[in-house]
Amino acid sequence: MDQENHSRVTEFVLVGLSTSWELQILFFVLFSLLYMAIVMGNLLIVLTVILEPLLHTPMYIMLSNLSILDICLATFATPKMIIDFLTELKTISFEGCMTQVFLLHVFAGGEMVLLVAMAYDRYVAICKPLHYATIMSLNKCKGLLVASWVIGILHSLSQLAFTINLPFCGPNIVDSYYCDLTLVIKLACTDTYVPEILMLLDSGLMGVTSFLLVLISYAVILVTVQHHSSAGMAKAHATLTSHITVVTLFFGPCIFIYVWPFSSLPVDKVFSVFSTIFAPILNPIIYTLRNKEVKTAMQKLKSQSISVRQIFQLTPVLTNKMP
Repeated sequence: MDQENHSRVTEFVLVGLSTSWELQILFFVLFSLLYMAIVMGNLLIVLTVILEPLLHTPMYIMLSNLSILDICLATFATPKMIIDFLTELKTISFEGCMTQVFLLHVFAGGEMVLLVAMAYDRYVAICKPLHYATIMSLNKCKGLLVASWVIGILHSLSQLAFTINLPFCGPNIVDSYYCDLTLVIKLACTDTYVPEILMLLDSGLMGVTSFLLVLISYAVILVTVQHHSSAGMAKAHATLTSHITVVTLFFGPCIFIYVWPFSSLPVDKVFSVFSTIFAPILNPIIYTLRNKEVKTAMQKLKSQSISVRQIFQLTPVLTNKMP
């Protein structure tokens, strides 16, 4: 039968994380709390960087943008997943599905590039401290941030280019809680070997390349500092530990998914949940717990907010005492 005689799929059915009603209620509560923590924790970092002038440096500006990307990465699918826990039939329109595919690769691709930029920033700061202000100016920092978003958008458009026009005319069951491109492509009513290879080369190559660039940057930093004082080594180790942890938590699941992109492994959903929910909530925890400047700035802002609140509380009392 010709493809023209097939009816085009107008919606997809999402399997979700579980078919058990009891587990879905538990997941509804758990992921609702996690999502609120992601938004509040990352917004706290963004506001802290904006309101504290001492944090207006490339490192913390990039950190605040990482928090913005984490909020976006958690938001493209998590709210719908939470709502779907309370519904029996979890559906998403074709347009909504393609939108999820687009947003996922914009935010994930942008975060990959941003993590590379953050590794470069640490390399310049530790290995070339005397030239840091010249090399990593605010204009260059802004350029790197713009580049992360532009590359993320271009990466996502390249994925959609060979996906959106595929003929979807029959199967519409997606074994996930969002439209994962590796699963959606398999539902097309045609030979998907070429699109699968293109997707693997695009996403897989971008993920692996970015991860290697980050690891090389950190390796160069450690080798450079090792030839200097032990105090410098300890400081570099403390700084890089949080960065390496974030990088591993983010790139690990992504690389695993794209190493075996078209197999249905039981751990696929676990890695998907980890990369889109748990990684965004761990980032603010890791950075705030291991970064003295951020913690000091938060304490300062907390003290200022308390002082402002006390002033507003005392104002009516003073007003009443005036003759």
